[in-house]
Amino acid sequence: MKPDKPANPFSKHLTMANLRRFSQALFLLLFLWLFLQTESKGFNELGYPVKIFLDADPLIWLTTILASRSFYGVFVLAVTAIVATALLGRVFCGWVCPLGTLHHLVGKLKKRNVSNKQVSLRSRNLYRIKYLLLTFLIVAALFGVQLAGLFDPLALLIRSLSLALYPMFSYALRSFFDGVYTWDVKFITVGSEYTYSFLKKTVLPFSQPLFLQGIFIGLIFFLILALNLREKRFWCKYICPLGAFLGLLSRYALLKRSVSEDCDGCGACRRSCQGGACLAGSPDGAIPDKAKIREKEWKGAECLMCLNCDDPCPKNAVSFGFSRKPTSATLDLGKRRVLGSVLAGMAAVPLLRITPLAKIGVAEPTLIRPPGALAEEMFLKRCVKCGECMKVCITGGLQPAFLEAGLEGIWSPVLVPRIGYCEYRCTLCGQVCPTGAIRKLNLEEKAATKIGLAMIDKGRCLPFAHNMSCIVCEEVCPTSPKAIWFEEIRLRDRQGREVLLKQPHVDLSLCVGCGICETKCPVLGRPAITVINLGEFRSKDNQLLL
Repeated sequence: MKPDKPANPFSKHLTMANLRRFSQALFLLLFLWLFLQTESKGFNELGYPVKIFLDADPLIWLTTILASRSFYGVFVLAVTAIVATALLGRVFCGWVCPLGTLHHLVGKLKKRNVSNKQVSLRSRNLYRIKYLLLTFLIVAALFGVQLAGLFDPLALLIRSLSLALYPMFSYALRSFFDGVYTWDVKFITVGSEYTYSFLKKTVLPFSQPLFLQGIFIGLIFFLILALNLREKRFWCKYICPLGAFLGLLSRYALLKRSVSEDCDGCGACRRSCQGGACLAGSPDGAIPDKAKIREKEWKGAECLMCLNCDDPCPKNAVSFGFSRKPTSATLDLGKRRVLGSVLAGMAAVPLLRITPLAKIGVAEPTLIRPPGALAEEMFLKRCVKCGECMKVCITGGLQPAFLEAGLEGIWSPVLVPRIGYCEYRCTLCGQVCPTGAIRKLNLEEKAATKIGLAMIDKGRCLPFAHNMSCIVCEEVCPTSPKAIWFEEIRLRDRQGREVLLKQPHVDLSLCVGCGICETKCPVLGRPAITVINLGEFRSKDNQLLL
């Protein structure tokens, strides 16, 4: 018989659950702090980007290697996460993952008792979904299609925060303080000015970020969080592919749960289990066989190592310790289901790539990638659509793609010059890319990197179409010598007066496609000068003159 736990006046505060909560809060705050630091501070260097979390993501690491057939960057953190999981189980899910912590917080809104609906979900073995999704993603990666970033919890969280939640938060705060200023009450106005100044230095961006599809990406994120109202940690239990991958690694972890013969099947551990790993007891009060409780009703691969089942046990029958004995619970996915996932992963490759543009070998003209981006095929194999490059873009020009690059490239970064240009002296996007899809360039390399070519529409250009003087595009051109030059012509207007006009032209050898001319063009609607990806350095075929 296991001895009773010694009396300890501090035991209420020193429980493993409290230690786990402290760890979760610490890593969530660290994640949010790094997220806020992933922003331009007025110079071309970033100190601590949030990509550190993505560097430690073993699913991103594995699928990127499989898809690109090459190693990248520093993989020490990812290997460390794999080793820690193999030794201690899914501690990343229960103690570290910031999205898991958010799920846990939202799940607090749900009643504590285990409902019959929740039991029915477990009895249907819906946990298989995440393993089948993992199989699909790995097989697709083996055939060169990187889709893991769409479902990976860290990439999903960073993308949702960058493109939806953070812009929404910023807009709400700015609108609130704008409203406060209109009250014209002196002490309120002065206090709000100090508060707003503090927020500008800490949590608010330099300028209001705005992103295409932000509402769509935000609704997906809120829907995922809302699943916790159906069942706590619904995403972690049934959908998360990273959790499935870590679950496979943890099947033979040394840290294991053991149950003594004192267990009477009361179900206290079941009610406190975060991952649905403990199946002992039942809501109707039935007491199952004790041996079954000890050996078969704990799924080690589903255990988040939250250790919640230890403290509430009235018999002190649950304990955790190191052991080499394998768990008896099997992972039964079904051969047909696994085969179906494999075939789906294989079929995804041709389905995603049968586009007319693939046939002619030329990308959509408006698909302008950031400077340093790899060739399109390799870029898509490495980009995990995390949105970090879009967050750090100081002009807001980098936007999430929709179908410009096909379904395979959805939410990957694309430059939209009418929204914002590529700053000539900025290389931040390459600094935050976690997989090397965008190479880190120095300023000299950046200045010489062509991402497109400016094209002048003479039917809309003021000097050509309306005989009106305009030199904006040449004034803002950052290259030296300037890529836009003028041809001076003399003509007569309707009144017969002689007019000297400067008509702009683009030097093919000097234009880098930064897009500032399109951004600043005074012609409203469709500008008179636009940038397309023609002439980009990363493609030998997408050239004006072959």
